[in-house]
Amino acid sequence: MTESQATDQDPVIELRGVRKSFGELEVLKGIDLAVTRGEVVVIIGPSGGGKSTLLRCVNLLDPITAGQVFLEGEDLTRPQMDLNRIRRRIGMVFQQFNLFPHLTVLGNLTLAPVKLLGLDRREAERLASDLLSRVGLADKVNAHPRQLSGGQQQRVAIARALMMSPHVMLFDEVTSALDPELVSEVLDVMRDLAQSGMTMLCVTHEMGFARELGDRLVFIDGGVVAEQGRPADVLDDPQHARTRQFLHKVLR
Repeated sequence: MTESQATDQDPVIELRGVRKSFGELEVLKGIDLAVTRGEVVVIIGPSGGGKSTLLRCVNLLDPITAGQVFLEGEDLTRPQMDLNRIRRRIGMVFQQFNLFPHLTVLGNLTLAPVKLLGLDRREAERLASDLLSRVGLADKVNAHPRQLSGGQQQRVAIARALMMSPHVMLFDEVTSALDPELVSEVLDVMRDLAQSGMTMLCVTHEMGFARELGDRLVFIDGGVVAEQGRPADVLDDPQHARTRQFLHKVLR
């Protein structure tokens, strides 16, 4: 299936029987998950349960041990797949900001589009300016990362990912390294993206975000999907004993 033939009901991301081991430790034990266009899927679960590993397996930053991963119908696990081409459609934001300290905010945003996509520098700078305005940082275009707060750096990291015009965004606990008062400014940017129709797969402990903007909540424990459903249903009336135990601790 080509990208032009895809419909909103077709999965943008699909994992089929995905397993991932690190040596003898099996972290993912046969994950099946599909994310449709415009859907916001929120992943929760205990530390060490496989959430971040699952996210990194979506674009094969962590090569999988078994199974298949599809992006817009393309099997990323088939031989000779050009993963660099595929990864340009996937924006990923990590817990740590990973900004280049020697570059300005503008330099951080324009480097990849100019080098990898061949975008004209002036066009890249115009796009960067638009995205910085979108995340509330238009006045920080010439600042260096060390001059920004953690929340501002994370918003720059989100804007940098959006510079590649991704078809899907992956967020790996992007607020976990922030002081509590800075969390809301990052969640506001994610809220804007969700409301604009961006396909999103988010690992988070922010249950309020999950309830408000998630289309589906997926609870992962022990490397398997233990429960999933509408966020309100899972949060208010979890069916699995392990889900109830986890939520009792995080929601009290």
